[in-house]
Amino acid sequence: MIDNQQGPKLPRHMSFGWLIAVLGNDMANSLDGHLKKIGLNISLWPTLFALWEEDGLTQTELTNRCNTAHYTTTRLLDSLEKMELVERQPHPTSRRAHLVYLTKKGRELEAEATSLAKQCNDEILSGLSADEKELAHSLMLRIIKKRNPDMKF
Repeated sequence: MIDNQQGPKLPRHMSFGWLIAVLGNDMANSLDGHLKKIGLNISLWPTLFALWEEDGLTQTELTNRCNTAHYTTTRLLDSLEKMELVERQPHPTSRRAHLVYLTKKGRELEAEATSLAKQCNDEILSGLSADEKELAHSLMLRIIKKRNPDMKF
């Protein structure tokens, strides 16, 4: 029998993992709602976001930048191709690789989609001062870089 009269050994509000999961889920749901206004969804976001930063990546580079499984990236690219937002072109030096490029339609979505993402960020962080927002961002980035030293930013 477990004695819970003194409470759990790690209350949820003290668990960094639980707090991050709650916040991540909240942000994903919020961004998904915003993206649906322009015919996108949250599953497509990391891939498009990475390509807006640098077009012409291989599928492996996209997988690494988006921190997704290779098969997930394949399915996402299939969806994005059907939506005419990306196209795959043969790699100039590797017969097995393809380069992924945004189409004109895919590039044209960037301004509106990133504006919606900024709106989502602003809503989520609205209870923080400018200094607190900067601190939260720098701490999160430092944690991520420490845990994922090969991730490109």
